Amino acid sequence: MPDAALLSTLTVTPLGPAIGARVEGVDLTRPLSDPEQAALEHALVTHHVLFFENQPLTPRLQRDFAARFGELHVHPVYPNVPEQPEIMVLDTGPHNPTDNDVWHTDVTFIETPPAIVALSGKRLPPQGGDTLWTSNEAAYAALSEPLRRLLEPLQAEHDFTKAFPYWRHTGPEIAERWREARDRHPPVLHPVVRTHPVTGRKGLFVSENFTTRIVGLSPRESDGILRILFDHVTRPEFTVRWHWKADDLAIWDNRSTQHYAVNDYLPHRRLMHRATVIGGRPV
Repeated sequence: MPDAALLSTLTVTPLGPAIGARVEGVDLTRPLSDPEQAALEHALVTHHVLFFENQPLTPRLQRDFAARFGELHVHPVYPNVPEQPEIMVLDTGPHNPTDNDVWHTDVTFIETPPAIVALSGKRLPPQGGDTLWTSNEAAYAALSEPLRRLLEPLQAEHDFTKAFPYWRHTGPEIAERWREARDRHPPVLHPVVRTHPVTGRKGLFVSENFTTRIVGLSPRESDGILRILFDHVTRPEFTVRWHWKADDLAIWDNRSTQHYAVNDYLPHRRLMHRATVIGGRPV
């Protein structure tokens, strides 16, 4: 971890006891120094999600910033910036209703889900369009000890097609892309309780958009426990909410969080750019 001298180059203001901090004193349009990088990585695993204001990142700059944290993922279905395929485009409105208004951890349908995600606000509606994040670690810690013991040895299935059903991707070109993505991404198993690879803290690792069942339980048992967990992680005391402005940037630890894009801005448009850093196999 960075020492106090490194952390003093930034101002990190917590936004709540469980999750979230605003970061000032750094210009992300230029390359980070090693001390700045170390300080951001420390703040990220401490606060789960960091918010930066007035960071006018081009797709190339956003890609270069995210690549400091690791190898970047190219999403199999969502569109991207043609000249920067690592930058995913989330362009929603009357022309393309959002499908992110459900609590979720990004891309858990692969063996090595993302570690870190960086989301940049490009065009925002006049009202609405906020995003909420929740701490899977705070949610896990708030469970009763008997329930934690029950969950710790269990695995759950995560399925690409639960969040990306065929009926949403029926145009000729997108349908073929969807079929290729489905074939490349069969359901995978991840632990229900994940240990963070940096901090060693435990957190829940199930989310409503991708998790389909808990292995070894009957369908009724699995559905009941998942429903409890899906509801539990949304308790307000585990969450933070961000009201976007143009050129805001949020980066979050995808290993320890879920998020929810509030769908309250139609008929207006919301345009975001996302860079996604591949992580390791959850344990």
